[in-house]
Amino acid sequence: MKNRIFYLFFIGFLSLLTSCGTSKSKKHTPDITAFNNTKPVVEKLSDSVFLSGKNSLLKNKQGLWELYVEGDPLEIGLSTGALTDSLLHKQQRIFFSKITDLIPSKFQQKLLRHFLKWYNRKLYLNVPDEYQTEIYGVSQYTSTEFDNIAPKYQRGLYLHAAHDIGHALQDLALVGCSSFAAWNEKSEDGNLILARNFDFYVNDAFAENKIAAFIKPKEGFPFMMVTWPGMIGAVSGMNLEGLTVTINASKSKIPLSAKTPISILTREILQHAKNLDEAIAIAKKRKVFVSESIMVGSANDNKAILIEVSPNKMDVYDVPNSDQLICSNHFQGEAFKDDKRNLEQIANSHSEYRYERMQELLSENPKVNPEIASEILRNKDGLKNEILGFGNEKALNQLLAHHGIIFKPKEKLVWVSANPFQLGEFVCYDLNSIFGESQNSAKSFQKENLNIAKDPFVETVAFQNFKKFKIEDHKLDSILEKKETVSLEFLQNYQALNPNYWVVYYKTGLYFYQKKEFLQAKLNFEKALSHEVTTVPQKEEIEKYLKKVKRKLK
Repeated sequence: MKNRIFYLFFIGFLSLLTSCGTSKSKKHTPDITAFNNTKPVVEKLSDSVFLSGKNSLLKNKQGLWELYVEGDPLEIGLSTGALTDSLLHKQQRIFFSKITDLIPSKFQQKLLRHFLKWYNRKLYLNVPDEYQTEIYGVSQYTSTEFDNIAPKYQRGLYLHAAHDIGHALQDLALVGCSSFAAWNEKSEDGNLILARNFDFYVNDAFAENKIAAFIKPKEGFPFMMVTWPGMIGAVSGMNLEGLTVTINASKSKIPLSAKTPISILTREILQHAKNLDEAIAIAKKRKVFVSESIMVGSANDNKAILIEVSPNKMDVYDVPNSDQLICSNHFQGEAFKDDKRNLEQIANSHSEYRYERMQELLSENPKVNPEIASEILRNKDGLKNEILGFGNEKALNQLLAHHGIIFKPKEKLVWVSANPFQLGEFVCYDLNSIFGESQNSAKSFQKENLNIAKDPFVETVAFQNFKKFKIEDHKLDSILEKKETVSLEFLQNYQALNPNYWVVYYKTGLYFYQKKEFLQAKLNFEKALSHEVTTVPQKEEIEKYLKKVKRKLK
């Protein structure tokens, strides 16, 4: 379950990379004749500090990489690629090492390639030239190890649509991101504050190299975003005008071709909008191919809205008579209120549950400040503080987030969580300071006196047990797949590591069901149902097995 978004991402990624065929997109590269294509020289001061003219990459003491680059699109791309060179290579190996695990069948891969051969034929027509150019610059530093799959630039371009493609192909919305905003009477000082968890999980290694990127383009507003090597799209960010963007996936249908990737649209808003009206105008210009809620906050408007987009329509959700906004993974505006997929999402997923939990916590904390926001993002319990078990996707903190982030747009302050997940120290950055000074520094940009301390949970036995649980859970998945035999002690230890999580009893029940030990299977399925099961379909699946074992016991 925690890996479902991971599966979708890689299925989409593989599909795109292997569906190049002889399409025009394979031959296409951006026109860079107007730019200086000279590769930058990088000075390596240590394994964690790299300088290149005014640009720099530094790993701070909390483990976050801090990237600063400026210039035209090609300069930004080349400088980013040169500075993150070794990280890019490592990140691609992480991606490609998983492909055969996810789609092991050569026949299935071939079928998928044929099905999607034409799918990305118009992708390059839907990505603005400036971002194609930037992707091209970064791609010059990617590994040649995977050139047999697709040329460097095309790999880089298609990567930015992989997230969208994975959702579209599966007709699912499985990102568990949660976000909220408060202003006026709901915030401590009356100024807008926003916070979000980006619940995107590949594996622990993938999240090791998260980057707080600070970018000063020649055109548009200087901005920051949280990203990873090779990714120029925006999933969480704020510009120097105090405009913020974050994305939350919704349920999608399969489109006929790739359009503008969501992360590219949000990057365009982040770089070129200074208020809500300008953000809406940019969103209206682009055609997307998945359904997504884009939360946009604005210091100039001192409020936040949701831009809800799908392949066929767009809506703006502006909460009437309210000083707060909450977003999980379903649409809220009038345009989608009767949409069949959206209604199914509300009824069957954990989106509505997390929405209600945010409402509950915000009502308990009527004046939100950064510290309170961090506590909400880190909350692991369910409605009415019910114990859910660690890793349950009904929790706001599912213990898989790539990052948590908090914005104070008027003050141009942003807090980014260090590892693990959103449990590490929230590192504070002041955009006024960062973009107001001449860079080329070997020092961290953070405002240490404003940092928010790490969650005490990381020091507990419970967290250590959760890390062990993830290992044992993976082992049990393999055991179930291969129908192997394990000791009763293994199963008891597995359950003891995360005793309040329904999954440990469900999978143990599956094990006994395979072994035809139906009484033990029954007891474990019943125990699973006594805990908070994440979704309606999962609960129905357990109930189906329980009926089967009861019939066999008669």
